[in-house]
Amino acid sequence: MSVEVMEEEGLYSEEQVRALLEWVCGREGVERSVYPFMRVVAEQALRPGEARELRVSDVVLPERGLGKLTVRYCGKAREVPLRSQSVEFLRAWISDAGLREDDLLFPDLRERSASTPVYQQVWEQAQEAVLPRDERYSWRLGEPISILRESCLVKWLGVGISPFTVAELAGVNPSWLALRYPHCFREKDAEIDWGRLADVMGLRESLKS
Repeated sequence: MSVEVMEEEGLYSEEQVRALLEWVCGREGVERSVYPFMRVVAEQALRPGEARELRVSDVVLPERGLGKLTVRYCGKAREVPLRSQSVEFLRAWISDAGLREDDLLFPDLRERSASTPVYQQVWEQAQEAVLPRDERYSWRLGEPISILRESCLVKWLGVGISPFTVAELAGVNPSWLALRYPHCFREKDAEIDWGRLADVMGLRESLKS
């Protein structure tokens, strides 16, 4: 298996991801679906192509407990859990955008899948506006939007979620994770933050439901 290694310095921190999304959210003149599209990619570790093809019917948004996305890739479907914050956000987005059951979840102005050139242009503008331009990190300005997915996967691994669970959620092989993000599999002295782990995976909500 040939896999390109992604070292820690090539990823975005949680603070940088948050700042990038906030910039996109506050940007005037951007198609409405661009921000929710990027947010779902970043929070659910989806491939951008997977997010583009989601329909409203692929989303389950209960009043209580975890929601879920049904994601498809190469003919295979998988379910990705949604925390309460994501459920509320997507419910509001669907309502505000007036989307129906069979509609694309992130349509462009012509009701087609979110346009790659459109969101890529906004993404590049966000990188230029938010990321540091010093000599050490300037090369990251050209990273594609899929870096949001990669940063999320590493975050999940970093808080102690099983690689097998992360692989299942991401639609990849566990061995791919180990080869792609070797720094996540090196021995660490830090203890797992179980409270944060519960929040990330929505375990607290599932216990209440």
